[in-house]
Amino acid sequence: MQLAKHPTEPDQKMSPAINAALVDSLFMNPAPMVFGAFGPAIAGSVIAGVTGDILSWLCVPLFIVVGVARALQMYRYKKRNSPLTTTEAVIWEERYKLGAYAYGFVLGLWVCVVLLRTSDSAAHMLCITTVVAYTSAGVGRTFGRPRIFHVMLVLACGPLIATLMFVGGIYHFALALLSLVFFVAIQSITTSLQRIYLNAWMAREREAALAGQFDTALNNMPHGLCMFTADERLAVMNHRFSSMMKLPDELVHSGASASDIVEACIEAGSVSDASGRIILAEIENSQAKDIITTDPDVGSGRSLSWTFQPMAGGGAVVLLEDITERRNAEARITHLARFDELTCLPNRVNFRDEIEHLLAAPHNATQLSALLFIDLDQFKQVNDTLGHPCGDQLLCAVAERLRTMLRPEDFVARFGGDEFVVFQQNIKSSDEAASLARRIVDHLSERYKIDNHLVEIGASVGIAMTEPKGVSADTLLKNADMALYRAKADGRGTFCFFRDEMAQTVEARRILELDLRKALANEEFELFFQPLVNLKSGRISTCEALLRWNHPVRGTVSPIDIIPVAEDMGMIVDLGRWILRRACMECMQWPEGVSVAVNFSPQQFHQRDVLGEVRYALDVSGLPAHRLEIEITESTLLRNTQMTHDVLAQLRELGVRISLDDFGTGYSSLSYLKRFPVDRLKIDRSFVSDIGVSGDDETITSAIIALAHSLKLQVIAEGVETSAQLDFLKERACDEMQGFYFAKPLSTDAISALFQGGVGREAETV
Repeated sequence: MQLAKHPTEPDQKMSPAINAALVDSLFMNPAPMVFGAFGPAIAGSVIAGVTGDILSWLCVPLFIVVGVARALQMYRYKKRNSPLTTTEAVIWEERYKLGAYAYGFVLGLWVCVVLLRTSDSAAHMLCITTVVAYTSAGVGRTFGRPRIFHVMLVLACGPLIATLMFVGGIYHFALALLSLVFFVAIQSITTSLQRIYLNAWMAREREAALAGQFDTALNNMPHGLCMFTADERLAVMNHRFSSMMKLPDELVHSGASASDIVEACIEAGSVSDASGRIILAEIENSQAKDIITTDPDVGSGRSLSWTFQPMAGGGAVVLLEDITERRNAEARITHLARFDELTCLPNRVNFRDEIEHLLAAPHNATQLSALLFIDLDQFKQVNDTLGHPCGDQLLCAVAERLRTMLRPEDFVARFGGDEFVVFQQNIKSSDEAASLARRIVDHLSERYKIDNHLVEIGASVGIAMTEPKGVSADTLLKNADMALYRAKADGRGTFCFFRDEMAQTVEARRILELDLRKALANEEFELFFQPLVNLKSGRISTCEALLRWNHPVRGTVSPIDIIPVAEDMGMIVDLGRWILRRACMECMQWPEGVSVAVNFSPQQFHQRDVLGEVRYALDVSGLPAHRLEIEITESTLLRNTQMTHDVLAQLRELGVRISLDDFGTGYSSLSYLKRFPVDRLKIDRSFVSDIGVSGDDETITSAIIALAHSLKLQVIAEGVETSAQLDFLKERACDEMQGFYFAKPLSTDAISALFQGGVGREAETV
């Protein structure tokens, strides 16, 4: 800590406290001033009596009057009971100055009278001696304000020196010279004394300021501090330490020893006996060290950190910090890092570490363990329809049901989302794991009551068994995950054990994903186009773009195998963007009356800027908007319906046509047809294929056509392969048809050759 420099010269500005102290020094010793004031009166009476000079007698009353006035002034000052204020200091200094100047003037007047009106050498000597004695005594009284003394010195000694020189003679000249030297020396002494006194007061003031700053910092620091001397006596203790240790104030001011302080801490219940002994030992050892203690009262849960730091000259400094909140926060962070905050179950990291430890522990070769990977079915629908708070309550209910089904030695955790994991140990066969999985599926599928809602969900379970040769936690989790994938593929609401061929399937899927990424980067995909024939004109009106993948090893890969994988990988947006742009460019090579239809997956349609992608594809290719048709499914309409409606409206405003694909296989809600701007319906091939076989399908197909026409929508039938199907659809006035009866999907070269041969050729087949 550093303090700023302070003035040390008398003429420099000083603090009010120092200024008051300097004024106080003028009145600090009244006796010498009173006796000194009446000394010249006595000397004047002697000289006047011997010489008989009337003027000398007249000076004596003046000494007495001024002396009495100064004595009364001193008496009144000493009767004060309050500290000297700045204003009072100025007043009393002026009063003292007035008395000093008056006495100096009377003294100088008396000197002139004695030296000029008498010729008695003894009288002269007594007069000079009195002046010298009086001025010498004033040095020790007026050092606080030397200027007052200097003026008084001029008033008294100036006439003395001048009169001695006026009287003349070798002795008088010598006395005048000596008096001058003496008085100059006295003036220098008073100035030096004032400087010394002032510096001392300023040093004291700085020390007091430093002590105050130290005391403020010490008592406002967040840590408790206690300092002990080399003989283990208490030197410093701040309020924080005494407050934390609940120590009485009298103990702090009594100069207690280290053992007394520690004993008081134990008696106050702040530390235990054992902790107190450790603390005292660390103080005695005088070595740097940190320890942590807890309150004997377990209910308080307070934790204290003690830091011991030895001092160079012996002794030690003890720092005390309350770390209760920090330790609680650390414990909370540790708990959050290893436990799920919602269900309070162990999380993925905790579960993996635990089963890794259990798998590594020695166990009986006949004892098996099973890991059950659980995924909730239809949980997303609950979240979407009832909201996330209800979804959270449902997860907590699922966690509670899982707890009730498990033995004490079993271990359950939440892996995130709607996934849970159970580790079942010490079982004799896989039948026990299957029994538990069956109970989990059945029990979790029972109804839940969440916020007055009855909720039904399902569960799928994948099971991986430990092996005699041992297995790692990661492998066990991976195997159970693959088994879960198979269970969900088998129809959900069931369980499945891991088998080795599942790993082969997963590996094949992984290789397929790698090949897909490579194919998209290298543009290994190809577009085929299947014509749609208008039944009125008999001509090709539209061609649907269909994706094909010419794999160097797999051969031609169907979209049925490509699209689901691309959606799972998140590649469908990039792949759909490529299909859209390439289809628009190919359409520009066809006759003007032919349009192109491009399928949009829900994931692709709900990308951030689908409208911008469509505009870009049209701009790059130069294709008019009315020659582009976008096919969407009913599932696309279910997600973010307002945004979907707005995008569809903007696309129609742009001129793009909208078709609802696979109609009849989803929800087939009539409200969708009323609410969303759709131009055409495509009847799914599953209804068309059974025309002539199933009367129900014929009824449904007829109803769809009639419904669409009543809503002024065009109808397209997919999968037309026979003339009977064609005749049935023509009788119902279906607008357009698509299927192998007309043409299979054709490559870009084949479709171009078809158009070059004449678009009207298809009318003959119709």
